[in-house]
Amino acid sequence: MRLTPKARAERIEGTILDGDGQLRLKIAVTAPPEDGKANASLIACLAKRLKIAKSAIQLESGATSRLKTLVIEGAADDMSAKLDALVD
Repeated sequence: MRLTPKARAERIEGTILDGDGQLRLKIAVTAPPEDGKANASLIACLAKRLKIAKSAIQLESGATSRLKTLVIEGAADDMSAKLDALVD
């Protein structure tokens, strides 16, 4: 994921290729990048859009970076389909 904090609106902006050539989902949230607020907002946004519990999403790495790695619990095929639907 690539997170943009302090955006005007919460939205999924599509996908981007990072410097390593990895495809990442780009998400904007209105929360500021302080005290974990933007990370919590990111998880809440994804949970809402994927229709899963917030507790099913864990921040694996990137707590203080714009580039995040998340672990999402659930069947891989189901989560992959849901994520694909977010960017279509």
